[in-house]
Amino acid sequence: MNYRSNQQTLTKLVLIVILVASFVLAFFPVWKRLVLTWYNSGEYSHGFFIVPLCCYFIWRKKEVLAEIPVQPSLWGLVIIFVSLLIYLFAHFARILTLSSLSVVLLIAGIPIYFYGFLMFRHVLFPVFLLLFMIPIPAQIYSSLTVPLQLFASKVTVGILSLWNIPIFREGNVIHLPGQTLQIVDACSGLRSMITLLLLGAVLGYLTMQSYILRTVLFFSAIPIAILVNIIRVLLLIVAYYYFNYDLTTGTIHVVFGLIIFMLDLIFIFVMKGALSIWDRSNQ
Repeated sequence: MNYRSNQQTLTKLVLIVILVASFVLAFFPVWKRLVLTWYNSGEYSHGFFIVPLCCYFIWRKKEVLAEIPVQPSLWGLVIIFVSLLIYLFAHFARILTLSSLSVVLLIAGIPIYFYGFLMFRHVLFPVFLLLFMIPIPAQIYSSLTVPLQLFASKVTVGILSLWNIPIFREGNVIHLPGQTLQIVDACSGLRSMITLLLLGAVLGYLTMQSYILRTVLFFSAIPIAILVNIIRVLLLIVAYYYFNYDLTTGTIHVVFGLIIFMLDLIFIFVMKGALSIWDRSNQ
């Protein structure tokens, strides 16, 4: 019996390896573009951790998943078929984001087809996390960064004007005596916002039971990123105006960026702590 059981286990593992290898090869152009984007862009370097993280979350629930009754659904086959049509269209139309989304849609359809919607409900969060490995389209990214740049510069100038600092703004360009500071795309706060959204989703999933509080923590990353970005710009200007110290170049800029990111983390963990208290009180 042990020999037969081991043989069946080995057969399943071989089939899984073959399926995964076939999946990777079939969508190799998509994975190649994603990996190159993760490697070449600091904004999406977290993409390397998404798939291992999703696998960990699924493995973490292996006992629960093993007890779920298998109820295959043909809706999963429909989703798989639609995702393949979307992929073919996106591939020939060279719509990179759509081709990546079709892969996630295919991954969502597989457990529904083979195991049913109840199983899919338990792996929904890992599937959702896969969206974070897909870069935001350039058009959408630009449409988001410009308002964030303008908002950060407008609020900063408004605050510093109350301190009687001689400062004025032209769009996303801030003028000081002897210095001009431009709020560029990298300083829009969108980069940290994406990271904080991912962190908020993971923290909420691991530490909270309430779906509402998980959602609150997830979306709290948006105002936190905006607030911390305003603090960043304020500190840049204050450092130059009062201490004649330029924090926008050289090694100090890298260190300053790390400090600001630590501030992001502090805010999101403080928010998580406050919501966790509420979560425990409602259990």
